[in-house]
Amino acid sequence: MSDRKRIGIAGAGSIAFGTAALLHQHGHVPMLWSPSGAGTAALEAAPLCADGAITTEFRVRIAQSAKQLAEENDALIVALPAYGHKAVMDALAPHVRNGQHIIISSHASLGAVYLTQVLAARNVRAPITAWGTTAITGRKQSGTSVKINTVRSLIDLCTVQDAAADVNGVTFCRHLFGDCFQQRDGLLAISLSNLNPQNHLGIALGNITRMERGEVWSQGQNVTPNVGRLLEQLDLERLAIAKALNLDVRTIFEHFHLSFHVPVASISEMNQAMHAQGNGGTGPASADSRYVTEDVPYGLQLTAVLGRLVGQPATLHEAGINIFSAMYGRDFTNENTILNALELNRFDLNDLQRAARTGLLLVTPEPVSQD
Repeated sequence: MSDRKRIGIAGAGSIAFGTAALLHQHGHVPMLWSPSGAGTAALEAAPLCADGAITTEFRVRIAQSAKQLAEENDALIVALPAYGHKAVMDALAPHVRNGQHIIISSHASLGAVYLTQVLAARNVRAPITAWGTTAITGRKQSGTSVKINTVRSLIDLCTVQDAAADVNGVTFCRHLFGDCFQQRDGLLAISLSNLNPQNHLGIALGNITRMERGEVWSQGQNVTPNVGRLLEQLDLERLAIAKALNLDVRTIFEHFHLSFHVPVASISEMNQAMHAQGNGGTGPASADSRYVTEDVPYGLQLTAVLGRLVGQPATLHEAGINIFSAMYGRDFTNENTILNALELNRFDLNDLQRAARTGLLLVTPEPVSQD
């Protein structure tokens, strides 16, 4: 494996900028692609600047199209909100090469299954690695700058398409970002390892008026004891579903400890410690936030579906979907373009479990009658 990799990043938001900075820090050569073009316009004439957990300044390559991004890079990273995943995957798929590694940061709603099937229609086999969360957290400050709050010390992942690719996925990601990856057992484990949707549900629900009014507020400080207890109860629902599926996933306490480097305590206390250290983050300053518009349909919805399939209804998750649908005057249960494209209602739990390992979603044939 060549030491220096050219990595194309689909996206131009906080996570894309921060991931580019992290790749640059590790000696690789990132390229950014903004599907609209607006997100990278300022970088055409100025360097990308990062501060916080990473401090660096460098000129980043800019792609003008999905075709250029795929053709000029060794591997690709999808790093934008989940509601943009399907459109970006559709744009990239015609240009992906056999064996070209694709990382989804972070994975949502069986997106790796959707992409696998789109590529299979072209007879293209490419390892697709799904991350349970992002490598960094941060906030984009301008068209050329990002503040990185933290670099995560452990990221769950799995790789589909090839049974042997799991090891390759870990090896490849470690080569790019360092020894901070842990193998999980398939996409269902990865989906249930992503705690952002449940955490953002509680945080947004407890601070929705701050978001609507455009206030500047500390996220960590406002995970108060009541909000923290809600997050802990949401976590118990997720863990019950994982247990019913015989999947090993981290707890919310492990998540905050490993992601933000604070001692294990109550979730509220851990967030207060993050705030005191200066890495509690700033909460959304708009109701039009991915905490709701991404995480409700693309995160909570799949957890709710899995809960029903395994007989462990996620009542708090489902209540959150319904409450935010009422607040926003939208039906978030029907806004997930990936699950809609997969027609998930045609499949049973066995189908999903097989797809979680192979990337291919096939209907289980009805048993042949012996009459």
